[in-house]
Amino acid sequence: MSSLKPEIVEKIKSLILLYPAKQAVTLPALHLVQDQERCVSQQAIVEIAALLELSPAEIHDTMSFYGFFKTELNPLGKCRLWVCRSLACDLRGADDLLNKLINKLGVAPGQTTKDGMFTLEEAECIGACEGAPCVLINDVHCHNVSDADRLIDDIRKSFRL
Repeated sequence: MSSLKPEIVEKIKSLILLYPAKQAVTLPALHLVQDQERCVSQQAIVEIAALLELSPAEIHDTMSFYGFFKTELNPLGKCRLWVCRSLACDLRGADDLLNKLINKLGVAPGQTTKDGMFTLEEAECIGACEGAPCVLINDVHCHNVSDADRLIDDIRKSFRL
């Protein structure tokens, strides 16, 4: 039985046409699966490998090289919350913000809350220094973030819609 949804399989197949080699589709395929499933399972690795005519070990090697991807043993929460730790953000309070988020959410960076809502992460730079301190909420930049309570409350409200 396939773990990949048919629409993901079709997207991966369509990407193959856009790249000079099937191996180049590895990262986009991993992102597609993780975005949909909140992790990349062992079965998904096997299925991606079959689609790209690669070994599962090659897919796993790529996946494990980047700290971005999660396995079924440690899936992402509904909201992945990256706190930027660059120099600009650090000078403007990112460390304090991160500590407040750790206390509010009850998890350390790299962990997911028990309710499965938040995965807290640290990022070296998210490319938004003009808005320091900044966070990345899934794929959306938030600038000048200083109030951890308000941030979490706003995210919870947005996910209830």
